[in-house]
Amino acid sequence: MRPRVVTPEILDHLPADDPEALRSRRDLRRINGLMGNERWLCRTVRRFPAAAGRGIVEIGAGDGQLCSRLARLFPAAKVAAYDLAPPPNDLDPRVVWHRGDLFTLPAPTVGGVLVANLFVHHFEGDVLTALGRWIENFEVVILNEPDRRGLPHLLGGLMHPWINRVTRHDMHVSIDAGFAEGEIPALLGLTTGRWRTREICTWRGARRVLALRD
Repeated sequence: MRPRVVTPEILDHLPADDPEALRSRRDLRRINGLMGNERWLCRTVRRFPAAAGRGIVEIGAGDGQLCSRLARLFPAAKVAAYDLAPPPNDLDPRVVWHRGDLFTLPAPTVGGVLVANLFVHHFEGDVLTALGRWIENFEVVILNEPDRRGLPHLLGGLMHPWINRVTRHDMHVSIDAGFAEGEIPALLGLTTGRWRTREICTWRGARRVLALRD
């Protein structure tokens, strides 16, 4: 198993309205669909309706598709999203968008469900420790991240003819920054007696963690 290598992704440094950024986000929506990432996240949130009713937070909300979908699934819940980018034009009006650096914004003092899709792999070291502290008040934490193996690189390579250069680059960078078994709970401090965790890996290249606070 190769060690984690966290490298800046091109998309993170492009203006939101850059044509290559827009194309890459369309690519990512297709990739997420093929991997079933958002379907799994929403399905898992639905297993915890009481916690969801106390609020749902998405970090690294990107194009706002997932948090908008969660707002529609849970119309009575407060749904909040955090991202560096401005809120997208098609964001569900019930979603409260917090723009800025996550680590400079106060974390909710009482949280129901926290979700993140392809976000945690952007960080390493002390930043992951800080992220673990940011999420510690939530009851349910649901994370979907890249699996750091050779097969996802191979499957990603098969998609090269249909995706743009930004997505081609960032896809493999993301896999190299992804996680092996047990790394996500350990790096975020979800292995203490306060948490029960379950981790699965899919053949399509997703590593998924569900953490329940005791």
